[in-house]
Amino acid sequence: MNIHEYQAKELLAKFGVPVPAGHAAMSVDEAVEAARQLPGPLYVVKAQIHAGGRGKGKFKELPADAKGGVRLAKTLDEVRAAAAEMLGNTLVTVQTGPHGKQVNRLYVTDGVDIAREFYLALLVNRATGRIGMVVSTEGGMDIETVAHDTPEKIHTIDIDPATGFMPHHGRSVAAALGLSGDLAKQAANVAARLYDAFLGTDASQIEINPLAVTADGKLMVLDAKVGFDSNAMFRHKDLAELRDETEEDPMELEASKYDLAYIKLDGDIGCMVNGAGLAMATMDIIKLNGMFPANFLDVGGGANKEKVTAAFKIILSDPAVKGILVNIFGGIMRCDIIAEGIVAAAKEVNLQVPLVVRLEGTNVQQGKDILANSGLAIVPANDLGDAAKKIVAEVKAAA
Repeated sequence: MNIHEYQAKELLAKFGVPVPAGHAAMSVDEAVEAARQLPGPLYVVKAQIHAGGRGKGKFKELPADAKGGVRLAKTLDEVRAAAAEMLGNTLVTVQTGPHGKQVNRLYVTDGVDIAREFYLALLVNRATGRIGMVVSTEGGMDIETVAHDTPEKIHTIDIDPATGFMPHHGRSVAAALGLSGDLAKQAANVAARLYDAFLGTDASQIEINPLAVTADGKLMVLDAKVGFDSNAMFRHKDLAELRDETEEDPMELEASKYDLAYIKLDGDIGCMVNGAGLAMATMDIIKLNGMFPANFLDVGGGANKEKVTAAFKIILSDPAVKGILVNIFGGIMRCDIIAEGIVAAAKEVNLQVPLVVRLEGTNVQQGKDILANSGLAIVPANDLGDAAKKIVAEVKAAA
């Protein structure tokens, strides 16, 4: 689960992380009032969407030369003008894709005189099984570009969960940033506070870009992206309340209600599979046969008829889907349950696209009989290779 920048900063501030003063705004008037509560004379008006690259982004509804989703303002009138241009319009960044995201919230913060910018992130390093701090002197830039062009400027410091954050970790962060004296102490303190926040919230990622040195020698978090482990949200009901469902794909949101692992993709063959590995193999073999998957959907090992029906309806709710491939290996899950769900969903939504089903495993013959006697135009397949060839052929024939 991800949250907005203003929510992330409010949360990090509770752990002692230094952030500029700022206020969220849902309307133009609220943005102006937020600025009035700040010292000024410089304000920063930021679009709040779950995507990076906002400053370099472009609004669909504005001229090509219009400013992006992060604006500097020197007066309340300029704050008003910036807010009026952003709210309700669609911001397109490198992370949103061409469709962009509508801006419904703003964050108005106090302007900061920046002397230097750094990058600092915390995440789970799955290679070591530890929390990793990724540190770079190249703050304010796309970290992917830095990693590609100058990887030597990125340092990773792993922290053993058995010991937690130790003084030598703080010194390592300061050294990687080239800081000394009081700034080195500040860097160690910020890193320690971020580590506490990471553990205390069951975060999956905390990204600070930039971590800035101000003109008066203070280290401050100017932008923060925070995501949490969704599996741990039962422990953090206060954090779960920060979820902004308008920022999520409607189909992925619907899938989460049924505990389905669904991710929308850009292809035209809908996939319903049980097991993540089998789902990946299914998507690969669709591509091998010349078409592209429209989604990743893992119904899990113990799905019931209701869950399968919901999964099927979610796939069909995507207008890009031109055909569906169901690939089920019944271990814990019974093939007859899958078949009943497929038939129920196909009848309920009045299926109009080709459907190929490959079943194998527990109660496979009962499942095949249910499909064969359904009265629906369901194409059976013997194995995964056969299934992929058949769905591609069916879609091309229907085109």
